[in-house]
This record gives sequence, structure tokens and C-alpha cells, in this order.
Amino acid sequence: MHSAHDLLTRWPVLDASAKRARLQETVHITAGPLNTALSDDAPAAERACAGLWRRDPSVWSTDPAVQKTIANRLGWIDSPAAMAEALPRLLTFASSVKDDGFTDVVLLGMGGSSLAPEVFRGVLGVAPGWPRLHMLDSTDPAAIRAATTTPDRTLYLIASKSGTTIEPNSLAAHFRRVLEDAGVARWADHFVAITDEGTELARRARAEGFRDLFINPSDIGGRYSALSFFGLVPAALMGQNITTLVGWSLAMLSAAEPGVGTASTNPAVSLGLAIGSAARTGRDKLTLILPPALEPFGLWVEQLIAESTGKNGTGVVPIAGEKLGPPTVYGPDRFFVRIRLHGSYAEEMRDTDVRDLKAANVPIVELELSEPAALGAEFVRWEIATAIAGALLRINPFDEPNVQQAKDATRALLAQYKSERRLPAARPDRVTPSGITLTLSAAARRALDSHGPETILTAVREHDYVGLLAYVGPDQELADELHGFRHAVRDRTRAATMFGYGPRYLHSTGQLHKGGPNTGVFVLITATPRTDIPIPGEAFSFGTLELAQALGDFASLDAAGRRALHVHLPAPDRRLVHEIRELLLDQVRSKEH
Repeated sequence: MHSAHDLLTRWPVLDASAKRARLQETVHITAGPLNTALSDDAPAAERACAGLWRRDPSVWSTDPAVQKTIANRLGWIDSPAAMAEALPRLLTFASSVKDDGFTDVVLLGMGGSSLAPEVFRGVLGVAPGWPRLHMLDSTDPAAIRAATTTPDRTLYLIASKSGTTIEPNSLAAHFRRVLEDAGVARWADHFVAITDEGTELARRARAEGFRDLFINPSDIGGRYSALSFFGLVPAALMGQNITTLVGWSLAMLSAAEPGVGTASTNPAVSLGLAIGSAARTGRDKLTLILPPALEPFGLWVEQLIAESTGKNGTGVVPIAGEKLGPPTVYGPDRFFVRIRLHGSYAEEMRDTDVRDLKAANVPIVELELSEPAALGAEFVRWEIATAIAGALLRINPFDEPNVQQAKDATRALLAQYKSERRLPAARPDRVTPSGITLTLSAAARRALDSHGPETILTAVREHDYVGLLAYVGPDQELADELHGFRHAVRDRTRAATMFGYGPRYLHSTGQLHKGGPNTGVFVLITATPRTDIPIPGEAFSFGTLELAQALGDFASLDAAGRRALHVHLPAPDRRLVHEIRELLLDQVRSKEH
């Protein structure tokens, strides 16, 4: 690993030394009830930091087999330096795409392959004159249609660490057909792949003559890949200043080195200490407070924290996208992290709300971004912090042991569909007059005793969280209803709430749902698509694939003993979402009164 001096001086154009100075005093902790825990855990956090820099896997496990796995997942520490070396290639590649007249880039990827690019697009935007970036991390037919562009002016970027992920591979087959149907003779000139060496995707890219192939270091896990080719190829294609992004990332690495301050002042270790200590004392609902300009960053943090810590019956539950409420709507399991954007007027308007939380003796960590491009530093800060928190929680933050369950269940369902031309359907616990079906998991049925599935929210206990999981397309009316439902649940139950679109959450928070603490109550919503889209070369359509993914995850939640309700709508209609929202919330009212 590069030394601090090397990081700051090897690439003068990155101006990392000046950026490092601006990272001082960017973290402030109002500990409240965590004071004693922070003091007690600080020595362990400092040891974990030193071990991380030594690449010592014993920080997280004493099992030799696990240590071997961890040792092959620490490449993200060197990724900023590797990207500094790769800047000329990235800039040349992006300029060639722009100069060749491409107006749109469609990114086909899931989880760690798509969330960082979404942050870059949402926070930094697309530079004038550069291709528009479209994110497609869904198998919902409506989402696929929403990504329609002019084929002969579109570049398709397929990103998959394993090279075998079903969603981007199915989408790639679809868009190859789109190009061929549009009369584009050299369809492969419109494809670029990002993957590890030795994958099937790498083989295909070479054999079929893709426009370009970026081989990412194989010792970087998906959720730690923001500052690798997975994040920076899309950023470069949007014309963003990737030189500045990489400079900020190197600056944070230098500022977070062992011996830089104490565990409570180091800009990255202090955050990890607070996250780990809070979870160890029962405040495991890490709730993000973000200005609108930084909201996309919350989705990336959500995946990093959930998939890294949610295993072996423990974990931190990240809460992103919840509107800030008064202290009365929060339970005693909350811990807040506020990220401020320097000089933002929106921040001043939120100060009063944050003061109310502090007055209620709620622990809060406040982080400050000097400028939007300081996202490069923020990615590194959170990656280091997650590794430190994992050490304090005594878990391996670099694996995802339960993710495969839902994939295997989906594969089995699709195999059954191929032979029987239908997906198996469990007998619902209730069917409404409008045709909505409600089906409970076994654990939910036990928790509710003889009460109907519409009473699922009465199963929420103190320290529980509610996960709303929706397999629908990008419809704003649907989104408004779903988010309104989410916040009503929070306000009435005082439970923390998570929201995720399927199947993207399977590659994000799904690990936590099944491997973390059994404190989640889940409402999984699916809908019959209005129109479907076939998948070239497959016996099933995108609509069938999406439903199989939802059913597979529901079966996995059921097998893990989770309290869950599957709601299937006859159509993705706002009125039907509103109907189910009111049906479920009415039961909470009757419980209260």
C-alpha cells in the first residue's frame, strides 16, 4: 500500500495535499448516551485501523478460511491509486465516445455496479455536451421501456463483477436485439463491459468484439468498488472531473491513516467507531440526514452498511430516504448521521430540526463535504468506517453469505416455469374485492395468531424496522403513494422504515433482511405488468423474471423465519397501492384506539 507521503506527492496534478488539509474538522460527534461506549471502544477501533492498513484479516476473524477470503477483498484500499494511474486511459476512452457522436449511455448493472454511478449522476450531473446516463437496474418492463433511446446513438455499458448476473445479461440480450432491429450492423461497437478477469462476460466481450473492456481488480468487492472502473468509467462518460474525484479519494486515505489523530478525531475511524458503538448499545438504526442534493448518496451508503454488517444475526440497519421528523416519532434504537454540503442554504433550514434531536439527547454524527466533488473522499470515509464498525461488531464486512439464497430460489422458480409454463402460486390468505392478494410468511402467520394478513403492521414491536419492498416501474404516482405509506408507518409505529425497489434491493439490503437481526417486518409488493417484454433466447419474459425474483425473495424471507406479507396487485395502479396502504394502516389505528 502507498504511504501517506506517496499518496500526496506522486500525482501533483491531483492536488491531494491541499484537499487533505480541507478534510480536517469535517466530522463532529454529539455523543449523548454513547459517551461511555465510544470511550470504551476507541482502543479497539484504533487497532482495527492499524490492522486494516497492514491488510491483516485477523482484525475481523480468527478462522483461517475466512481470513483467506478477507485477504482477497481488500483491494479497495489501493483502488484510488490504481485509478490515478488509469486516468489517461479513462479520459481518452470517454473523449472517443463523445467524439463519435454518442448521445446516451445506458448502464446495465446491479448493486455495487450501479449505485456509485447513480450517485455521480445525481450529485454531480452530466457536463454540457456529454452523453446522458440512464441507469437500468431493474427487470420491470416499464423500467426497461423508460430507458428507450435512439439505438444508433447509444452506448450500452454492461457492468458485472461476476459476469453472470442475470439482470444485466438479460438486459444486454434485449438491447442487442434492439440494435439489430434498428439496422445497426456492428452492434458490438455499442457495447462496453466492466468485469473481473476470467469471467464469462470478459470472454464474451473479447470474442464478440465489444468496443472496450475494462478489467477491474478482482480483490475489490462490488459494494467497495465506487472508486474503481465500476464507478469512474460512467463518471468519465458524463464528462465529470474524475481527476478531482480521485484526488479527494487519495486525500481521505492519507487523512485516515493510523496515527492521524485519535479514534475520535480521525475523519474515517471516528465514524466507524460511532457506528459500531451505537449498534453495540442497541442503537442499530443508522438514520441518514441528507440535503436534497445528496439524497442519491444515501442509497450507496445503504448498500454498503446493510450488505457489510447484516449477517450472523447482527448488523446495522441503514435508514435512507426517510423525511426528518420530530423526536417523538423516533424510538430509542436510532442513531443519526447528518451529511452537510458546505455553504448550502438548505442546510441552514434543517439546523432547527437537528437541534431538536440533540436537545432530546439523540446521538448524532455530522459530516461536511467541502464541495460536491469531495464525494471522492466521502466514499473512502464510509468504506473505512464500515470496516472499522465490522471489527467492533466482530463480523466479516467483506462477504454476503445470504445473497445467494434468493438467487437460488429464483433459479428454481424459473426452471419450474420452463417446464410448466407457469410460476407456482401459494394460496393467498386473503383476496380483496379488487383482486389484490395477500399472502403471509409462516413466521408472520404465527405472530398474528388468528388475525388476518391485513394486520401485519400490528406485529411491529419496539426495536423492529419495517421494510417496504416494491417490484414496480418508475412511476411517480406509484412512488408518491409508496413513500407516503412508508412515512405513515414510521409516524404511527415509531419504527424505522426502509424502502427499496425490487430487484435492485436484492443486491443491496437483501443480505441484511435475511442475515441480520430478525427485527424486520416486510411488505413485499408485486404487480402484473400492463405490457411485457420478451427476453431473447429465454423461455420467460422480463415480467416473469421480475415476479420470480420477488417470489424467490419472499420464499427466502419465509425460510429465514422473517415476518413478511406478499401483496400482489392486478396492475401497477396508484389506486390499488392506495387501497392496500389504507387497509394496512387502518389496522394500526384500530390497535391504537
